[in-house]
Amino acid sequence: MSADVRTDWGPAPQLPRRVRIGYGLGSLCTGTFATVPGLILLYYLTNVLAVPAAVAGAAVFLPKAWDVLINPLVGALSDRSRLRGGPRRPFLLIGACTLPPFFALLFAAPPLRGAAAAGYVAVLFLLAATAYAVFQVPYVTMPAEMTEDPAERGRVLAWRVAFLGVAILLSGALAPAIAHADGDTAASYRLMGIAVAVLLALGMSGAWFTTRWAPTVARSEAEPSLRAQLAAARSNRPFLFLAGMWSLQALAIGVMLAGVQYFATYTLGSANAVTPLFACMIGPLVLFMPLWNRLARLRGTTCAQWCASLLYLAGAVVLAFTRQGGTALGYTAVVVVGIAYAGLQLLPLTMLADTLAADVARTGRRRAATFTGLWTAAETLAFALGAGAFALVLAVTGFRASDADHRVDQPDMALAGITAGMSVLPAVLAVASLWLLHRYSDSLKEEPAHAD
Repeated sequence: MSADVRTDWGPAPQLPRRVRIGYGLGSLCTGTFATVPGLILLYYLTNVLAVPAAVAGAAVFLPKAWDVLINPLVGALSDRSRLRGGPRRPFLLIGACTLPPFFALLFAAPPLRGAAAAGYVAVLFLLAATAYAVFQVPYVTMPAEMTEDPAERGRVLAWRVAFLGVAILLSGALAPAIAHADGDTAASYRLMGIAVAVLLALGMSGAWFTTRWAPTVARSEAEPSLRAQLAAARSNRPFLFLAGMWSLQALAIGVMLAGVQYFATYTLGSANAVTPLFACMIGPLVLFMPLWNRLARLRGTTCAQWCASLLYLAGAVVLAFTRQGGTALGYTAVVVVGIAYAGLQLLPLTMLADTLAADVARTGRRRAATFTGLWTAAETLAFALGAGAFALVLAVTGFRASDADHRVDQPDMALAGITAGMSVLPAVLAVASLWLLHRYSDSLKEEPAHAD
């Protein structure tokens, strides 16, 4: 049953509940794929496959940098698609059939070490990133095409964000727990890869199946080339500053995610501490997201974003004072970061939806596919660059790689670098993002009045 296109312009009906919930299931993929590689892949390379930190950083970053090219291409291809099932859903199915097996193979832990292992991981990560882009770009575009009612679109996004929180919490706790169950062995990482692949498949296939009942009330179209898409972004100053702000904050979060495992192992003194540490970071996501949503309704989304950004900065600064064995301070700081992270996951998406609606009112053109393609490319690149940046900190401070059977002691400089990478670097990025948030606020005042 293919999606039907409304041609009348009367009041938009509410979407079926199964569509709202089913669409949200797709966030089991987006939250998981954004979390698990960023949380565990760098550590897997340096501490299980004996890959030097600098090489490991390149193996994590370069495949994800490919998203800058592939995401806009997927957006344009889905715009021109005339496949049965609508322009977006066939791409969801392709992604659902390819990403889970690629992810399982990514953590298959072949009998390779050093550069050879890095090459294997880089190739599989490139394939997985491509499959993810095929799913993610059409998926993010769909709410703007399902309904023109802002309230109904907000309900759709609420389910998406709810499942996003569940995915981040579930995968972020599940993946390290399985990987460390037998002491960081190759077999435990294989099992983890399979378990996470099953979670990806459930979310992606669920979103594809249930959106068969979603109407299409509008059709957005991406610009035909990357150059044209970048030109469109430059013409929309609020989007430009908003995307820049979120990219810096995603980069800061990506650095922290990459560093959590090292922080648990070397600063808190136990590799198994990563599960409660991550729970402290992500646990507040479910509890505090409704409060951030309420603050946004009462004081405005931009004001709420300022509060979340400043709170994240405060948590990162406190984290910098954690010393070896400083468990209480470390956990407290991470809880503060987690409360802020709940807002940072929700509020930029709301601001993006508002910015896209304002662009339609200002230009009369539906360019959601263009902007969401660029948004997801920048977000994915930022998370990948976060792992690369933390790997660079490890390399500069002299971190020593090892495999699962041969552990090595780390120099004091490397231990200090781990704490600084988890705190000082994200704090600097957070400060820079505040300037872009200020420019975003100013650009909204400069926008011409929209036609009714």
